[in-house]
Amino acid sequence: MSESLLCDEVWLSCPETPGCCDHHHHHEPNKWSSLERGAGSDKEEYHDANIIIMCLEKEPSYMPGPEYVDYLQSNNNLMQSRSRAIQWLFKSRSRLNLSFGTVFNAANYLDRFISMNQCQGWRYWMIELTSVACLSVASKFTETSAPSLHEIQMEDLEYSFQSNSTKRMELTLLQALGWRLSSITTYSYVELLISNLNSLDSRVLNELTTRATKLLLGSILDFKLLEYRPSAVAVSAIWCTLDELIPSSHAHLASITRLFNQDQKDDVVKCHTIMKSRRVNPLCNLIVCGQPCYWPSSPVTVLLRERIDIYDCQVDLSIFKNVPAGSNINLESCTKRRKK
Repeated sequence: MSESLLCDEVWLSCPETPGCCDHHHHHEPNKWSSLERGAGSDKEEYHDANIIIMCLEKEPSYMPGPEYVDYLQSNNNLMQSRSRAIQWLFKSRSRLNLSFGTVFNAANYLDRFISMNQCQGWRYWMIELTSVACLSVASKFTETSAPSLHEIQMEDLEYSFQSNSTKRMELTLLQALGWRLSSITTYSYVELLISNLNSLDSRVLNELTTRATKLLLGSILDFKLLEYRPSAVAVSAIWCTLDELIPSSHAHLASITRLFNQDQKDDVVKCHTIMKSRRVNPLCNLIVCGQPCYWPSSPVTVLLRERIDIYDCQVDLSIFKNVPAGSNINLESCTKRRKK
């Protein structure tokens, strides 16, 4: 599976690629033509600007559907299940020592997949199975050494899935996402935008990156922010962090939003307002669905819980789109039992 994930997505392809542009957000193609394209910092600045422009143009195609937030709000059980799944992704990242990019990608896959399958039959075991598949696929795509399915499922899950079930779910996920795994997430912008603040010393830049990343982790849990582009959410997190670290941050904020049009800047202000109202430590005390929740930022002793076995014959993936052949199995034909 890991080799098959090395598909050629050409993520920095031409902006004219079908489905990758949002024609409401236009950027002047010659905006940076005045930069010297020779050696030195100007060439690097031109290159970084081009990457930012392409990310801004492509990011809508990596977002959940426009009705996704309304769908979550209309289904409180699903919204709570999603929040539990995101928290599990956070804990798994810490436990398995995975990169931040992996957990941001996994959360993105989860939201995109649920958005594509707005069925009324979602149950929690289905969310857990999808989450396991998302983390497994994201790990294979991002990590040098991806954890096994057994390692991924070792802790904090209510259900236990057989390897065949998880592999089938991975294939279903990949087909639904069109094998487009190099997602443009809020985390994609952190170093890309902060690198423009070259007037700050390295210590401040490192602290800015760390704090902004923590804020963005918390933002994944806030379903209200799912309505906004990743770039707007990322800039609002950097803005909040700049306000904490630097007395006057307006010039720095202008620097990182110089490629944004007015609509995008307006969205940044809206996101910033939401994020300021959530000013809690996202790794220690998060508000989820109106209720506070807590988990440690590092692994601690975990009491073994009784988990429910889900067997391969119980996993019916037919309600999802792009289901592999032969996976339409009657869930009611099998029963589940608890581990002794």
